[in-house]
Amino acid sequence: MKRALISVSDKTGIVDFTRELISLGYEIISTGGTKRALLDAGLPVMGIEEVTEFPEMLDGRVKTLHPMIHGGLLFRRDLPEHGKQIEAHGIQPIDLVCVNLYPFQETIAKTGVTLDEAIENIDIGGPSMLRSAAKNYAAVTVLVDAADYGAVLTELREAGDTKRETREKLAAKVFRHTAAYDALIASYLTELSGEAFPEKLTLTYNLQSEMRYGENPHQQAAFYAEPLADAASLAKAKQLHGKVLSYNNIRDADAALKIVAEFKQPAAVAVKHMNPCGIGTGNSIEEAFQKAFEADETSIFGGIIALNREVNREAALKMSEIFLEIVIAPSFSKEALEILTKKKNIRLLELEISSGARYHDVTSVRGGLLVQDCNTFLEDSESYEVMTDRAPTDEELEALLFQWKIVKHVKSNAIVVGNAKMTLGIGAGQMNRIGAAEIAFRQAGEKAAGAVLASDAFFPMDDTVEAAAKAGIRAIIQPGGSIKDQASIDMANKYGLAMIKTNVRHFKH
Repeated sequence: MKRALISVSDKTGIVDFTRELISLGYEIISTGGTKRALLDAGLPVMGIEEVTEFPEMLDGRVKTLHPMIHGGLLFRRDLPEHGKQIEAHGIQPIDLVCVNLYPFQETIAKTGVTLDEAIENIDIGGPSMLRSAAKNYAAVTVLVDAADYGAVLTELREAGDTKRETREKLAAKVFRHTAAYDALIASYLTELSGEAFPEKLTLTYNLQSEMRYGENPHQQAAFYAEPLADAASLAKAKQLHGKVLSYNNIRDADAALKIVAEFKQPAAVAVKHMNPCGIGTGNSIEEAFQKAFEADETSIFGGIIALNREVNREAALKMSEIFLEIVIAPSFSKEALEILTKKKNIRLLELEISSGARYHDVTSVRGGLLVQDCNTFLEDSESYEVMTDRAPTDEELEALLFQWKIVKHVKSNAIVVGNAKMTLGIGAGQMNRIGAAEIAFRQAGEKAAGAVLASDAFFPMDDTVEAAAKAGIRAIIQPGGSIKDQASIDMANKYGLAMIKTNVRHFKH
């Protein structure tokens, strides 16, 4: 008689699966809550202690770590010497293992979880059995996912055993599962110990969705989510309408979310190709969107919009007048949904809008990864220094602080022109700073007169300051720190501009 060892924390479908195994001639070994569930269903089950002839001990920490179990899992059927050894010790083969692990992820996700609770949900016996069975997949079928029960039963019914290729795929799945499990434990304990950049970095993500293609149609792509993604991440978004998100949609939407989370007042952000093209604030969300629209009426077409307030009827009517790829908001009123869902090609995402937990930026390079803290630096405007003879007025200072929030989200070299309510011109991703400034001035046009300017890094020379003055800019905010700062200061004083330095750079490559 073949033997199956079954011990699962997720008991989805396990009774029916076990019943089928029994009908196919399997003897069932089980333990703990799984054993009770199977006995309650009236199924014949052998307890683990009946196999090991050793009681569970240490509050269940030790029960399956025994030669009677691992010998039955690991012995090679093609080696006569292995057969002789297990026969000499009275070990019976185990042909199928169905195990999933203590709910460590679910445990540490709970609010207020203690270290003791987390530690007690680190499974030892489960991964050991899975690894043993998976190592010997030439003879042992091993399952870790209820989604595989049906296919395995079909093969057992049709041929009396599973195909080798099936066992191989299931074994690979097991090692991915145990690797992810260990990675999550390692991450939890590493964070607890305060190590920012440990000697080994092991990351784990869960497949969220496969995509038709990546950045371009010839590139394959998929979206993987962190196991404990926070509520303000796209992995947690609820899609209310529209087609499946594309690779580029997700990247642009993430950029928009990071920007809109900067604001407490009603705000709307429009993003194209990872750069903001218009940002507005107002007393209402419809006013904020209108300002974002007016900031760049051309680039917003086909853009991604993120808002930090519920989308109401008035905002929805304004948005319905143009083609938008995605609208993201914490909620949509019933009237807004009725208006926007009439547009077939728009995607509507409901998502918490907040800065969320601190995280790392991870960027792949050929042969490795670059890892850094996310740029959520909390600045104190009280520490900013006035560089020029003239200090900014209160109105100018308000506008400078607004644009300073924006410039750190624009690809470098970055120049942003605007007022206290909206952006007017954005120069992004240029190889020189004056080039970025000229784009921003051209976009702002006559509206640059009386506006302010933010630069993500210092001015290497005074040409940008002079160009700003000639465009009508009245105040500038920048990090400072150039060996030619004085030249820029002198140029600002020449034209009566106010300029303050933050001593913080915001490069975004």
